[in-house]
Amino acid sequence: MDRQGLVRQLRHSLERAGSVALGLGLAALKWGFVFAKFFSFFISVAAFSFWFHSWSFAFGFVLLIAIHELGHVFEARRQGLKVSLPTFIPFIGAYVTIERAGLTPWRNALISLAGPLFGGAAAAVVWGVGAERGSEMLQVLANMGFLLNAFNMLPIGFLDGGQTAHAAREAWRMPVIQFESGVPVAAFAPDRSRAVMIVSLYVTLASLLVIGMLATRVNGAL
Repeated sequence: MDRQGLVRQLRHSLERAGSVALGLGLAALKWGFVFAKFFSFFISVAAFSFWFHSWSFAFGFVLLIAIHELGHVFEARRQGLKVSLPTFIPFIGAYVTIERAGLTPWRNALISLAGPLFGGAAAAVVWGVGAERGSEMLQVLANMGFLLNAFNMLPIGFLDGGQTAHAAREAWRMPVIQFESGVPVAAFAPDRSRAVMIVSLYVTLASLLVIGMLATRVNGAL
């Protein structure tokens, strides 16, 4: 093989090696973020274990938090939005990031309410299993789950209830815009039926969560 052929072969080999290295680097970066989020779940379990003095209770509690956050993820992805996996923060909770720019108040409200809905349903399942097995720990866990999701329904700032209340206000006062070929051509009075539906869903879900919280407390959960 002549010198030029050797140089071409060497360059081709280096290009292939570079492509493989780049692919591995991107995969490591991508899955590294996934691993970090996965690992943050167990860090939270360890942290709450010191608080509750029970790793099994801490695991169940963090799992309820995860299901709450996955409710937001499910609804956001159902709407075709980009959403991150949950990231857990010890002693605080968890969060997901969602691209909400340009969303209607109705879609925002559905995303906000999906978390407490999923979390409340999970707490209800724990309650049912605990009642069937006569497990006081599961009853307490269910109570904590209802409490966590009911707290998130408070109409305050960044909480799910605050986001829902904001969506209801926007739906009440936002005019209906008529578009033609993507261009706004007319504005009409707000469709306040959407605001009423948002408030109705909010009140119904919040009431069910409070009822579940009180029922598990009466049953000796706390």
